[in-house]
Amino acid sequence: MRGIIQRNLSFFAGAHLKKILALSLLLSSSFLSVSVQAQESVPASFSKALQAAGIPLQSVGVYVQEVDGTGQVLASSNAAMPFNPASTMKLVTTDAALELLGPTYRWKTQAYAAGSQVGNVLQGDLIFKGNGDPKLVLENFWLFLRQIRAKGIRDIRGNIVLDRSAFDQNAYDPAEFDGDPMKPYNVGPDALLLNYKTLTFQFVPDADKRQVSVVLDPPMSGYPVRPPRLGLGSCDDWQGKLQAAVDIDGASFNGALPASCGEKTWYVNPYKMSSTQYFGAVFRQMWSDLGGSFSGSVKDGVTPPDARLVAEWSSVTLPEVIRDINKYSNNVMARQVLLTIAADILKLPATPERGARAIQSWLAGKGIDASGLVIENGSGLSRNEKISAKTMGRMMASAFQSPTMPEFVSSMPLVGYDGTMRKRLKDQSVAGQAHVKTGTLNDVRAIAGYVLAASGKYYAVVCLINHPNAPRGQAAQDGLLQWVYENG
Repeated sequence: MRGIIQRNLSFFAGAHLKKILALSLLLSSSFLSVSVQAQESVPASFSKALQAAGIPLQSVGVYVQEVDGTGQVLASSNAAMPFNPASTMKLVTTDAALELLGPTYRWKTQAYAAGSQVGNVLQGDLIFKGNGDPKLVLENFWLFLRQIRAKGIRDIRGNIVLDRSAFDQNAYDPAEFDGDPMKPYNVGPDALLLNYKTLTFQFVPDADKRQVSVVLDPPMSGYPVRPPRLGLGSCDDWQGKLQAAVDIDGASFNGALPASCGEKTWYVNPYKMSSTQYFGAVFRQMWSDLGGSFSGSVKDGVTPPDARLVAEWSSVTLPEVIRDINKYSNNVMARQVLLTIAADILKLPATPERGARAIQSWLAGKGIDASGLVIENGSGLSRNEKISAKTMGRMMASAFQSPTMPEFVSSMPLVGYDGTMRKRLKDQSVAGQAHVKTGTLNDVRAIAGYVLAASGKYYAVVCLINHPNAPRGQAAQDGLLQWVYENG
């Protein structure tokens, strides 16, 4: 009897186990099916919006993942395919900078003296050594020069030497990207970048005197400005009508400013003027305004080993810099940050290639597949930069768990309120509930950021459109953000 019972128990146990295994396989299959569907599906409303815009789904990379819970993939399409991300590439550069450099990182710019100081006379050179400060703007440079004057130096009897050795001095063509070298976003990287190497011309027409006055900022020693005539007609293409000629000897506006324009401001990259010439002209004017004298040359060089430190300027912290980069899509500052990563991590003169390698190693250390990642300058101002929606999304999910998450998230535009998203989705319920970086190039429209859904869950949302009709894809992207808010 005992043997019969044991055989029956074994049979029932085996049968039960088979049922459990069968049920497990069924559930696993169901979960796999759901997972596959999630990985290959997007909202029907999103698909319809793309169709209305004439954008095929295969031209779009989408990845939506919960970042603070199960990691559920809510929507995905072509997620592993590399796309041009335009300015959303700045999120990769700035997230890497926060984690690799740290949220308290500051750039240091030093002033050294080579020679003896007798009273207020420096019998030798004054050397400025840069480390890539992206925000050495005029007011900060003025305060830096005040520090030097406070050390008793008034008369410099040698030269001004500019040490840019922190960055590799590669040739840079400001016209390469779009053939418009006067655009401020085409300013190249510089270890001693001063005031974004930009000139600001403010045109003030006077109808009574039939003339136009021009105010130049920054004021530059020995840099004359010839104003335009006051003209008639419409204000369309007013910059072209000025017939500007901006070079190392001055600025001439040989055309006319239509009176109908009123006051106008034009930001210009004086690309025919080298960074050394620009720095020199600004320095001469500011040093003179501070009561100093200098009659030597301004030239590139390196800091001598025996030079003594006179003063040091400390920049704002990294989070303040990345806020400017991400909220206002500052390309020049993003380039500076990529090179800073290279210089700080590799301890070599920085190049974009070295910065890219440092970021790829950083992602690999997180276990994030970045096989399709191509970084040319870290700003997204490139036809060659690539990243998949999944790589971007997984990076953002990881960033949400990082100690630097608050700084990273707050650096992005708040939907409906500020930055490049201030005019979008203002009347939708997702307004104020998402931080999203935008990206725009010809044939490219991209968004990447975080949505706080109505459920209280956070999602990383990435949508990269690469298609000639991409400019018509904004409605689809806005609709995706609203859908995540409502359904996440």
